[in-house]
Amino acid sequence: MSLKRSASIAGAYEHPIRRADDKSVAQLHAEVARGALADAGLSLADVDGYFCAGDAPGLGALSMVDYLGLRVRHVDTTETGGSSYVVHVAHAAAAIAAGRCNVALITLAGRPKAEGMATGTAPRNYGPAPDVPFELPYAPTTVNMYAMAAMRHMYEYGTTSEQLAWIRVAASHHAQHNPHAMLRDVVTVKDVLDSPMIADPLHRLDCCVISDGGGALVVVRPEIARSLKRPVVNVLGTGEYLRAQSGGKVDLLTTGAAWSGKAAFAEAGVKPADIQYASIYDSFTITVLLTLEDLGFCEKGQGGRFVADGNLIAGTGRLPFNTDGGGLCNNHPGNRGGMTKVIEAVRQLRGEAHPKVQVPNCTLALVHGTGGSLGTRHGSATLILERA
Repeated sequence: MSLKRSASIAGAYEHPIRRADDKSVAQLHAEVARGALADAGLSLADVDGYFCAGDAPGLGALSMVDYLGLRVRHVDTTETGGSSYVVHVAHAAAAIAAGRCNVALITLAGRPKAEGMATGTAPRNYGPAPDVPFELPYAPTTVNMYAMAAMRHMYEYGTTSEQLAWIRVAASHHAQHNPHAMLRDVVTVKDVLDSPMIADPLHRLDCCVISDGGGALVVVRPEIARSLKRPVVNVLGTGEYLRAQSGGKVDLLTTGAAWSGKAAFAEAGVKPADIQYASIYDSFTITVLLTLEDLGFCEKGQGGRFVADGNLIAGTGRLPFNTDGGGLCNNHPGNRGGMTKVIEAVRQLRGEAHPKVQVPNCTLALVHGTGGSLGTRHGSATLILERA
């Protein structure tokens, strides 16, 4: 079943907070839910579908539906890490197309900053996951798994740290215009290379920030979207893929985007050259480079050249990306940045991004989320959105 134009994003809201010492995770979920519904011109009473992932407290959807006072006939708690909320937009569109709901609310919230989580540098224990007992003795961390992919790309294709640094430089050029961004100072390639090495070849400024906060989206039937007083943003194409290790038979440099992107472009009936703006999950600079390659914006191995010399900077580059500053500079709520990627794409398509980074006459945008680890297993999800 094609989901092309089967649903529209009517509301989007990003929490302005970056450290939430005095708020619970449930409270953050509630605040972003109200924000997104107010943006759409709807209320909690209009919601009949609810979507959340593992960041939701308690019993997930059951607890949050009760906490929010919702009356819903459809829920979805798909968990694919940072790509969950991109997946949820596609699943909401599918549920709407199947008649399971009319107004779907998707919420994300987290407090890793307030809770002092060492997100990137502490060994990740995913509980009873089957491979964990075999991996934990080697103390895998998020950053060294991504560093392994970066080092391999350098070995295979001659990619340089200077080229990776340009991704952070572009993000900083955009973040300077975002009053809520955690890091608003514009940095240079030299600044990135001079920052401390965290896991060779990734420097501190190659790594995303850690923040509290959250965000929410409201996905509705197209006829409902047209009845509201907001610009209509249609879901044009969707794709998702889980890339596992397959016993070591998978190329370390091939991400799930190679499959999810292909599906999304096929459903939308467009190609990479048609995209005017890209929201790319940027947990690390290497995440962006590999994703752009696998989505087809450049040939495999050419990502370093593609991102260099300001080619991702709005106004001057060939492909403006993450114009809110992204996870590298703006925020990374609950260690899950896919939600904010959708929100900024909606802003761009509505013409509501900061004037300094707004893409002129933006009608077609791509969103990609990554969850898990490029070095091991991860989920990928791609959306193509259009301004009606």
